[in-house]
Amino acid sequence: MRIGEIAALVGVTPRAVRHYHRTGLLPEPARRANGYREYGIRDAVLLARIRRLAELGLGLDEVGDVIADDEGRELVEVLEELDADLERQERVLRERRARLAELLARAREGRLAAEGPVSPELAALLADLGEPGAPGGPADSPMAAKDREILTLLDTVVPEEERARLMELMRGTAAHASAIYARLDALADAAPDDPLVTEAAAVLAAALPDEAGVEVPEDGLAEVFFGDLAPAQAAAVRLALRLVAERAR
Repeated sequence: MRIGEIAALVGVTPRAVRHYHRTGLLPEPARRANGYREYGIRDAVLLARIRRLAELGLGLDEVGDVIADDEGRELVEVLEELDADLERQERVLRERRARLAELLARAREGRLAAEGPVSPELAALLADLGEPGAPGGPADSPMAAKDREILTLLDTVVPEEERARLMELMRGTAAHASAIYARLDALADAAPDDPLVTEAAAVLAAALPDEAGVEVPEDGLAEVFFGDLAPAQAAAVRLALRLVAERAR
């Protein structure tokens, strides 16, 4: 196979293949007499492995470490792992499309409320958070409105078992929602190094359970989440997650 052929087979660009050569992730194959690289099945399997690990959010250095651990494994083992990975992706995509289809059908019929339809888990969480403008609720809080939008998105795209766990974790913060929203609203026009960022992060961290202390992956969902926040708000949320992670150690 030529470089364009292996790239098309695996679903990457020739430019990406050349980049993996430069970084050492993908060894360069032998060249024909005419100077063109000649790729084989093992090159294709390795390239597919690199692509899948990168899609899972690993950095190229981490991808290299995983691949190094794979050396000596039988080709069948690697192929079976790739197949299982693709099966998992297909299952997640089917679940997301089913939920999106329901949303689309309701929207076309004019029956889609701003936050619905939602899962029972999210419905319970939203009830705990309180309706915007309701007594004791997050009255006219821009951050509360954003939070409900983000929760609705997560409810749609996160796999069912993970969604239930996530919503249960979030319910523990509901009692502190008004204080958290007020702190984050105050950061709408602040700089990321404003002292209020640290104060807001401390309030949020105190409300979050230890299980929330995880490193946020730089994937599409994180980009959507943090991209909708002001710089100081994003800084406060990231700091709060780090504080929880440190607390949980």
